[in-house]
Amino acid sequence: MARILLVEDDPQVGELVKRFLEKEGLGVDWARTGREALHQVWNRAKPDLVVLDRGLPDMEGLEVLKALRDLDPWLPVLLLTGKADEDSRVEGLLEGADDYLGKPFSLKELLARIKALLRRSGKEGRRHFGPLELDLEAKKAYLEGQPLKLSATETNLLFVLAQTPGRVYTREELLERVWGPDFEGSERVVDAYIRLLRKKLKDNPQAPRFIETVVGMGYRFLGE
Repeated sequence: MARILLVEDDPQVGELVKRFLEKEGLGVDWARTGREALHQVWNRAKPDLVVLDRGLPDMEGLEVLKALRDLDPWLPVLLLTGKADEDSRVEGLLEGADDYLGKPFSLKELLARIKALLRRSGKEGRRHFGPLELDLEAKKAYLEGQPLKLSATETNLLFVLAQTPGRVYTREELLERVWGPDFEGSERVVDAYIRLLRKKLKDNPQAPRFIETVVGMGYRFLGE
C-alpha cells in the first residue's frame, strides 16, 4: 500500500483529505507544519508521495519542497496552493514539484493526480502479505495465486484493515469507513463480516494469519 505524507495546516482540509484518501486504500500520515513534515521524512520511513500545501504557518511551501528534494530527489511531490496564476504554477514546477493543484480542488481530481504520480514512480501496484496479494489499483485480492470471490463490502473491509498493518481498528471506525457515517445498523455487522472474510481467507481465529481480534477493542490486520 502506498503511503502519502499530507502537509496541510488547515484542520478541516487536512481531515477531509486524509479520510478520503484512506477510504480509497492509501495510507496517510498528516503533518501540520513544514518542520513536522521534514522531521517525518528524515526520522521515519520515507513516504511514497508528498501532498504539500504551499501556505504553511512556519515555512513557505517552496522551502519545504527544496528541503525534500535535498533529502530525496526522486520523491514525488504534488503541490497544493491557493495561488492559481500561471507564474505561481511555473514557479512551483521549476522548484521541483511533480504536479500542481490549485485550491479549491476536487477530491477525485486529487486522487487521480496522486495515482498518476504513483504509477509514474512505480509505487502503485500490488502488495503481498505471505500468500495474500492485494491489487491496490483494481481493488482485488488473491490467495495463493487464486482470486478471492469477495463482495464489495468484504473487499472494502479487507482493504481498510490492510492499509495499516498492526493498527487496531475499533468496530465504530470500521462501521464509518466501510459502511459510511449514515449507517444505522449495529456494530455486530462488523463481527459478522469479519467471520465471512476469515472464512474466505482460510483464517483461523485462534491462530490467525491475517485478521486478529483484539479483545475489548476491535480488529487488526497482521502483516509488515
